[in-house]
Amino acid sequence: MTKLQLAIVAVAASLAVSAPGHAQTPDITIGITTSTTGPAAALGIPERNALEFVPKEIGGVPLKIIVLDDGGDPTTATTNARRFMTESKADIIMGSAVTPTSIAVSNVANEAGVPHFALSPLPITPERAKWSVAMPQPVPIVGKVMYDHMKSKGIKTIGYIGYSDSYGDLWFNDLKTQAVPMGINIVGEERFARPDTSVTGQVLKLIAANPDAILVGASGTAAALPQTELRDKGYKGLIYQTHGAASMDFIRIAGKAAEGVLMASGPVMYPEGQPDTALTKKPGMTLNAAYEAKYGPNSRSQFAGHSYDAFEILKRVIPTALKTAKPGTPEFREAIRQALLTEREIPATQGVYNFTEKDRYGLDERSRILLTVKDGKYVLAQ
Repeated sequence: MTKLQLAIVAVAASLAVSAPGHAQTPDITIGITTSTTGPAAALGIPERNALEFVPKEIGGVPLKIIVLDDGGDPTTATTNARRFMTESKADIIMGSAVTPTSIAVSNVANEAGVPHFALSPLPITPERAKWSVAMPQPVPIVGKVMYDHMKSKGIKTIGYIGYSDSYGDLWFNDLKTQAVPMGINIVGEERFARPDTSVTGQVLKLIAANPDAILVGASGTAAALPQTELRDKGYKGLIYQTHGAASMDFIRIAGKAAEGVLMASGPVMYPEGQPDTALTKKPGMTLNAAYEAKYGPNSRSQFAGHSYDAFEILKRVIPTALKTAKPGTPEFREAIRQALLTEREIPATQGVYNFTEKDRYGLDERSRILLTVKDGKYVLAQ
């Protein structure tokens, strides 16, 4: 959906007639900043596209959805978040596609006292914990499924190459925290910037260290850069990728080098393989059917699930908040925050959410799977 189309949707929603019983209830305004241009566009575009399949009203009250592009820049994301608060009086804000921009939005949300749904992993510091929740799986939960797999394959040494920013830090710190105590020793650490077009030097250093496996702490299409370079330079060991890379674009960019990769993912990438009892199966199948009908076979995306799931949660918490307050007020924003703490077992494409004051991700082991690429397609890893 284009920005113009989203603007039309927003205007149409704002002009809609509320259902009986809510005639005097203002629209619920949701401001979303994501990265539809720049190096994080492979993440932000699916997040924007998924908005075509979310509800246009909840609890009989129309949703006014405003979408802005931040290009993956934290300064722009900050400006967008402030615009949502000062110009649009947003009840809820979402964003953004990558960790640095999500941190920027979270800072604004917690200053302003507005519920914030981050669409990428971010460090939830005490200063951000009151108003921000994160939709993606937390790094420790996703990391554990990879480290357990490494252990089962007899991996003793590992190299790391990741972004030279907060996302790269999240993964390297988790590698040290979880994998090292499991007997997996880190023998090399290399970093690169998101816009970099070559990682040859870093890859050669890692290969010289001769690790049994390598973990790539990157996201979007940029995660394909070290993947391709490692295989081109002859690395034969296992390569693990994080859930930040889980999209069909990764396979498209990496090509044959993607074969055999081990990739952590949310269940939305393969709901067909889940038992019927899994609470994530139905929403995952619903989103993927709609998304692939519009954007083509195998266009499903981990990142589309993040924005879609935020609205699955809102379908539960907004009706609860409307019982005590009206949109457009501080009381309504507080009611949303409280409802996030009281609604339990909220099923969505990427997991089953149970937020608490201390757990701002709200997810457990039901939120992760391990994939590999075989013949150009994702399949469950053995």
